[in-house]
Amino acid sequence: MSLSGVEMALFGAVSIWIRPLWVVGAGMVAALAVMLLLLYVLGLFAPKVLAIARTTAKEAMYQPLFYLILLIGVVALLIFLFLPYNTFGEDVKMVKSEGLTLIKILAVILAVWTASVSIADEIEGRTALTLLSKPIGRRRLIFGKFLGIVIPVAIVFILLGSFFLATVSYKVSYDARESAREAPTAEECFNESMRVVPGLTLGFMEAVVLASVSVAISTRLPMMANMIICTSIYVLGHLVPMLVNSTVGNNDFVRFAGDFSAAVLPVLDHFTMETAISTDQVVSGTYLMWTGVYSLIYCLVAMLLAFLLFEDRDLA
Repeated sequence: MSLSGVEMALFGAVSIWIRPLWVVGAGMVAALAVMLLLLYVLGLFAPKVLAIARTTAKEAMYQPLFYLILLIGVVALLIFLFLPYNTFGEDVKMVKSEGLTLIKILAVILAVWTASVSIADEIEGRTALTLLSKPIGRRRLIFGKFLGIVIPVAIVFILLGSFFLATVSYKVSYDARESAREAPTAEECFNESMRVVPGLTLGFMEAVVLASVSVAISTRLPMMANMIICTSIYVLGHLVPMLVNSTVGNNDFVRFAGDFSAAVLPVLDHFTMETAISTDQVVSGTYLMWTGVYSLIYCLVAMLLAFLLFEDRDLA
């Protein structure tokens, strides 16, 4: 039985965008393998920290919020895929920009919420006191909690990021078919999807930085205060360059306030590359490396602050 012209065209379009997806699948498996390897190495040198991290990660992934975030992410990405943007051939760029922003925001929400539930609620409910009655130091507890928060955030990025790459690949073929253009090659679909990988990497770094800040705040403040402060930091962190530039030419106090904000708040604008990525500008490996160094330094400072705040916290 022969296929009709419409069926052949549809099958051909599907095969074009599906063909590159084996690389996406391999990348997802590789990312999970690297994460498991790092946890295995951690278990060799700090088994108690790994045990706390594993327990925290399981608790986070058992929360309805974790599955709600995955569901919202998948549904929203599908909506972005078929939403008519009327951008005269620039719909793929809009999908890439909105998809990156969506995944990043969902991951940040999960990180802040998990830090509040896992640390602030346990301190207020005196569950942390029970944990510390075992031979576990306060610093190990906080560091293990932080790693346990990063694990589900990484899983969200891996799962939603892989699905996002698939939608970008399909969007290229879908737009060509809808606008009666020549069908793209499998290589073109693959290249478009791979251009968003640096954006996912930067988004993960931003979520980890905010997770470290949330952990530090959770050692002293309850959930609601933590979420309000982290939301404020998220907004102001993206406005730091604007705040610094606005102080040029003003009096010394205003200039000091701007410089102080830039020194204390995380400069989240470093991680915002949606516009560059959606317009096909290349994000260099050097930029990713230095942004990773900045993220690592800020996380270390936030962890040191968390250790100091939690060290003399009265848990009784």
